[in-house]
Amino acid sequence: MKIVGIDEAGRGSVLGPLVVSGVALKESRIKYLERLKLKDSKKISPKKRTILSRKIRKITEYHIVKITAHDIDFLRSKDINLNQIEKIAMQKIIEDSNAAISIIDCIDVKPERFKSEMETVFPDLKVISEHNAEDKYVVVAAASIVAKVERDLEIAKLRKTFNDIGSGYPSDPKTIKFLKNISYEELPDFVRKSWATVNRYQK
Repeated sequence: MKIVGIDEAGRGSVLGPLVVSGVALKESRIKYLERLKLKDSKKISPKKRTILSRKIRKITEYHIVKITAHDIDFLRSKDINLNQIEKIAMQKIIEDSNAAISIIDCIDVKPERFKSEMETVFPDLKVISEHNAEDKYVVVAAASIVAKVERDLEIAKLRKTFNDIGSGYPSDPKTIKFLKNISYEELPDFVRKSWATVNRYQK
């Protein structure tokens, strides 16, 4: 039986893509992930995350969906909210993985509602939907790490042109300074212009 764990990185960011990752493998192979002693990507140093991501990719089947800032703005303009956007990415990963069980770090305030929605779309799929699932399930921790490393690579690419953008999150002073020092007309495509944070700090 194949299991896929799903998590994301960059959901709350005002810069760069939202990255959704799925890590799939047979239930009998989960022991190989357990040996890596994985945990939530936010609790691991960037260097160790990169090493673990390489190991995870070698022993699992992984899937990555990147949703650009431009795509997020476009979909939001069509009244498709962030939860719905992320749900579409998750559904693609589930389809591609062809797993029997999906364990998801829940994006809905009501995990049971989210579970029901996903199982309606995939009647043959068993869904486990929990908040902070990356702390409870090694496959979700693995997905968390792969997503975070992929997102960090995307931000690193942006820094080659824009040095001082910070992490991209509204809590980062460097990110806020970047938004304050550029006019709306000059905002690059990697800025989520539909975010309230952008309007708050524009000249």
